[in-house]
Amino acid sequence: MKTNYLITSIVSLLIAICSCKETPKALKNTSQEVKKPNLLIVLSDQHSYDMLGSYGNDQIITPHLDQLATEGVRLTSAFSNQPVCTPFRGMIMSGMQPLKNGAFINDAPLLPNKSKLLGEILKEQGYQTAYIGKWHLLGGDRDRPVPKGELRYGFDTLLTNNCHVDFRPGKAFFWNENDEKEYFEDWEVYGQTQQALNYLDHIDTSKPFALIVSWHPPHDWGKFKGEDGKMHYRYDTMDELMALYNRDSIKLRPGLESTPDRKRMYHGYMAMVSGVDKAFGMLMDKLKEIGVDDNTLTVFSADHGDMLESHNALLPKQYPHDYSNHIPFIVKYPNKIKAGTTSDALFGALDIMPSLLGLMDIESNQTYDGLDMSKTLASKNGNTQDFVPLWLYKRGVANNNNWRGVATKDYTFAMGKGEDSIALTNVLYDRKNDPYQLNNLFNDPKYANVKKDLEKMTYGWMDKYNDKFYGVDDFMRIRPKETWMYNYAKSPYELFAEEKEKN
Repeated sequence: MKTNYLITSIVSLLIAICSCKETPKALKNTSQEVKKPNLLIVLSDQHSYDMLGSYGNDQIITPHLDQLATEGVRLTSAFSNQPVCTPFRGMIMSGMQPLKNGAFINDAPLLPNKSKLLGEILKEQGYQTAYIGKWHLLGGDRDRPVPKGELRYGFDTLLTNNCHVDFRPGKAFFWNENDEKEYFEDWEVYGQTQQALNYLDHIDTSKPFALIVSWHPPHDWGKFKGEDGKMHYRYDTMDELMALYNRDSIKLRPGLESTPDRKRMYHGYMAMVSGVDKAFGMLMDKLKEIGVDDNTLTVFSADHGDMLESHNALLPKQYPHDYSNHIPFIVKYPNKIKAGTTSDALFGALDIMPSLLGLMDIESNQTYDGLDMSKTLASKNGNTQDFVPLWLYKRGVANNNNWRGVATKDYTFAMGKGEDSIALTNVLYDRKNDPYQLNNLFNDPKYANVKKDLEKMTYGWMDKYNDKFYGVDDFMRIRPKETWMYNYAKSPYELFAEEKEKN
């Protein structure tokens, strides 16, 4: 009896031990099962860095975007490497320099199958992918839907107008999933935001989502003849937004003469910015409503800024000045980023894709032209850079020609070609002592050595990308517009590499 009892006790003890070993293992697996983070990228178009309260503007009304800055990290030295719509979007999608990815000017398409693009990588990772709003990555005719397949770059849901600047209710439109044109009953930003809210209401909660919302305002939408007899860009918008500001009390940027025409421009621009802010607040409320705000990596930025006639610029963008290429960049991700932090790390559009994938712990196994600065964004020891390369690939026109340059923490530098290059594209500004860039030091002999060092940096990155200061005219000499606009086989980089090899 004692032997049987002893055997029974030993067996019971072994069973208990085995059970104890299995139970913690199961619990461990459950506790370590972490859901992949969602991704929300929100872009406004032509939104200057200085047109947010969190960036020091005390007259702009942007409470929701300012709140985002208190909940994440705000970058003070973020730049659009090329301050133009299509190239910026191409860099976000690819992490590649435009001479490689093909999207080197507006309406030149991003080349599919050259590398894995952002949407494609996320889709492979099991993400639900959606893009709502301005696309501007489809070459050729703008007034057409983006065809299903590889030219959607991995996005399952795509509701876009490609590029259209009539934002009024009943005029603004999008192409639905049946390739039919539908018109919004609301101001375009609100209509597109409602599409995003509807999308979030119907996501599969068992899977992560990646959503890009791309608004066109505060982009200009035409021109008007001012009291001075000159043509100015138009920004007027809905009465309810215009009513937020008293035009007479609006202050213009330092160094810019205040005129009634310019105040009208600022009034409409600032009103649209406040409309964008309201729409952003709607998105943030929805994330909280569906319970995903803590596990969502949220990014707000812009493709470039707006000169608003600063430096007497004739165009809103495409210049090397801060008002053109210095962009807001705010990231919220509670799992990794401490709330209310500020980073002065130099950051460019090329760095966006690898950095976001880094924050999401996604290894894409490919090399980017930008850096993975995810650790830097999370206030840890990570990659940094001495300069951000800046450039413009543009058909030669007076007042806004091709230029190349760099932005460092101390200086902005660019060298250009063209009739008005000395005034607008040959620049050297002291970023610390001249934050409004009112004193051009390009021809100051005291800064000759500084200029030489910045030129060396510029020629260094140009050599890396096989950029011999070519402009669009040069590219078109190699491949006529009617061919390269619709031929996705080779990038400008590859075309010139072939020509170089032949010669």
